[in-house]
Amino acid sequence: MSIEMTFFSFYESPIGKLRLRANHVGLMGVDHPNQHDKVPAGEVKDAEQQYIRQAEKELDAYFSGELESFSVPLNPQGTDFQREVWQALTLIPYGHTQSYSDIANAIENPKAVRAVGLANGKNPLSIFIPCHRVIGKNKTLTGYAGGLATKRFLLQHEQGQFELL
Repeated sequence: MSIEMTFFSFYESPIGKLRLRANHVGLMGVDHPNQHDKVPAGEVKDAEQQYIRQAEKELDAYFSGELESFSVPLNPQGTDFQREVWQALTLIPYGHTQSYSDIANAIENPKAVRAVGLANGKNPLSIFIPCHRVIGKNKTLTGYAGGLATKRFLLQHEQGQFELL
């Protein structure tokens, strides 16, 4: 049995320094500044890894307003339910928001609103899997791994406005 290599690199973005993590299958993680205080054992720094390079180019285009959807292969690690929720998140259009109950309904499990919220919070690929587009049913901003100011920035960026709510 071979050990799979995981690579990482840092990307300077308008929301701070992001750590991008990938393996031979695709991008595995995007860590916000408050999430990358130490490098997990076995990860190798490699800014030239193909999926990291592609993710950086796509993030450049996203933050410059030239890209609304990503094409870099993604390889999030999670349960079947989490991956189902994350897949539903990718269907939220750029510049739009949905509630946790909207996502629960989209996966045909309307009673799973809390579980959807937990899965949303475990999303390892924020921005690429746009969990920032999920808001409370009453249109309020709810938790985000990068912090609410970052969530507000991303939503404002996508909506091309300076005030969100």
